[in-house]
Amino acid sequence: MSRSLGSTDLKRLHRTWRRRAEGRLALLLDSVATPYNVGAILRTAAALRVDDVFVCGRTADEHASGTQKTALGSQRFLTFHHHEAPSAAIDAIRAAGYRVVGVELAHGAVPIHEADLTGSVCLAVGHEDRGLSTVVTDAADLLAFIPQQGRIGSLNVATAASIALYEARRQGFALDGT
Repeated sequence: MSRSLGSTDLKRLHRTWRRRAEGRLALLLDSVATPYNVGAILRTAAALRVDDVFVCGRTADEHASGTQKTALGSQRFLTFHHHEAPSAAIDAIRAAGYRVVGVELAHGAVPIHEADLTGSVCLAVGHEDRGLSTVVTDAADLLAFIPQQGRIGSLNVATAASIALYEARRQGFALDGT
């Protein structure tokens, strides 16, 4: 019978995985409007050690009460870069040395598990209903989608961001070879 890990064991386990995480990982929130979604995304981003969070358009503020309710203070572990226009965010992302991978159900997108998410990559997620802005999809180095087998055609943006962030980290873990 297995037992839950205590706090010391959890710290050791997380430290081991932090050492194995290859590459730099960033996130672009392109007009993600709902504070609860932003908060959930930020909590996952902090858990998976996202290096930079780029925010543009009408994305809910990380200090909004709804955002804070779901982020549970995880914002303090993240570095934010705010830009009004998506084009300015893309310029800053490129200047920081990241490739941009848009997570979007779009023509030409590849399944996310087939996308190269290694190295310095910035995953871009967009508005809950409209997705990524045209500026971001046009500027992306690659578009990737999350394959789904059920009868629902799309995922909540926070869920999609979590899956994409984990896939990027998983690919980095696989490079480690241990």
